[in-house]
Amino acid sequence: MNAPHDLGAAVGGDASASATRITPGNALRPEDIALAAQQGAAPPSEDVAQYALRLGDDALILAQRLGHWISRAPELEEDVALGNIALDQLGHARSFLTYAGSAWGKTEDDLAYFRREPEFRSAHLFEQPNGDFAATIARQFIAANYQFLLYRALTGSSDAMLAAIAAKAVKEVDYHLDHSTQWVLRLAGGTEESRRRMIAGLTLMWPFVGELFEDDELTARLGDAGVVPSSLREEFDRATGEVLAEAELDVSGHPMVPGGGRRGRHSEHLGYVLAEMQVLAREYPGASW
Repeated sequence: MNAPHDLGAAVGGDASASATRITPGNALRPEDIALAAQQGAAPPSEDVAQYALRLGDDALILAQRLGHWISRAPELEEDVALGNIALDQLGHARSFLTYAGSAWGKTEDDLAYFRREPEFRSAHLFEQPNGDFAATIARQFIAANYQFLLYRALTGSSDAMLAAIAAKAVKEVDYHLDHSTQWVLRLAGGTEESRRRMIAGLTLMWPFVGELFEDDELTARLGDAGVVPSSLREEFDRATGEVLAEAELDVSGHPMVPGGGRRGRHSEHLGYVLAEMQVLAREYPGASW
């Protein structure tokens, strides 16, 4: 059996990899990415690897947060739904981290379990505590809209591997987007209490939107090379605005908070996530069942 801290085992991945040609249309697996690297495929540039690391860290930390809802969700169907979304995010993390790690001779497990907090590049939104169910839905509504627009745009990336990973991921995030949208509408249009909680959830999470769209020298270089899209903030505001208008929710008064996650400066919350996630791998490195 795989090592207990093997990310492949967590999503039921097949440990054996076959020579799969990577195209945007196939079911891209981390094993395929690793095999391509072993067979001499050119590794990503340092810039592309750093960008893939950001996306992998976002998905990995969100997966950890969502997985905590299993057995704790307000209804059984949500146990299943949030668990499946968490597994999708974990799959995305595996692919992005495997691709990033191929530039440095590291595996997905190396990057997930043996980096320190300042070495993670996730945005602050993804590490925010779950709060109540409405707060989680607010975070998920923001994350799903952001990821859907980004992955859809990345399918046209000049980096073929990023395009292939995004082509698979966007199909799954499409469901995540629908799920969170329906819950925003349901909670906002439900009882006075559910609406109050939805408003409170957005008040907590909306200030972290700004960091998702901050450009820096890395994204500027990759944008010039056609690897990443230009800012998607206008599309994000339009997409989220339509839903929020239908729900009669207003987020215009929420100030943006400074980020820092892309530079390794995190809130106090990430350390607790990493401590729980990494403890087994660090206590028993290389262990197997």
